[in-house]
Amino acid sequence: MLKKFKEKYFLNIKNCLDQLNLKDFKNFLNLIKKIKKRDNKIIIVGNGGSAAMASHVAVDFTKTSKIRSINFNEADLITCFANDYGYENWLKEALKAYASKGDLLILISSSGNSKNIINAGLQGKKMGLNIVTFTGFSPKNKVKKIGSINFWVNSRMYNVVEITHQSWLLSAVDFFAVKK
Repeated sequence: MLKKFKEKYFLNIKNCLDQLNLKDFKNFLNLIKKIKKRDNKIIIVGNGGSAAMASHVAVDFTKTSKIRSINFNEADLITCFANDYGYENWLKEALKAYASKGDLLILISSSGNSKNIINAGLQGKKMGLNIVTFTGFSPKNKVKKIGSINFWVNSRMYNVVEITHQSWLLSAVDFFAVKK
C-alpha cells in the first residue's frame, strides 16, 4: 500500500512540475532580470505554507541571486496592520508602505481566492507593480486574473500545489544564483 501511494503521489508531483509553461517562465526570468538591472525589488506574499515559501524564496533571491527581495511575515507587521485595516486589507496596506513603482509582486495562493492576496494584487496594479501569480485548484481563480504572468498548477491538493510552486520559484532563484 505504501509503495503504491509513493508511486502515485510522486508521479502526481512530477506531472504538476511538467506543467511549467516555458514561454511564461522565460518571460518571468526576463522580468526578474529587469528588476535586478533597475535595482527594484521583489515582494513575495502568501498565507500559511505559501507565506513560509515566500520567506524562503525571498531570502534565497537576496542571498544567492543578489536580487533585493522581501516578504511580509513579521508577526508585529501582520498583527498591527490586520488589527488596524482588517485581515483582508493588511497586505494591501503593507504594499502602500513598502512597495515602489516598478517592483515585482509575486502572489502565491494555492486556491487563488484568498481575499487578502486578491486585494494586495489589486493594490499592486494601482501602484504600477509588475505582478506574477502562482495558483492552483480552479483555472478560473481570482488571483490568476490579476497577474501579467500566471503559473497555475492543475491540482486540488494543497501540498502538491505548494511543492510545485516552491520548485518553480526556487528554479528561478537558481537560474540567477551568483557563481562563486
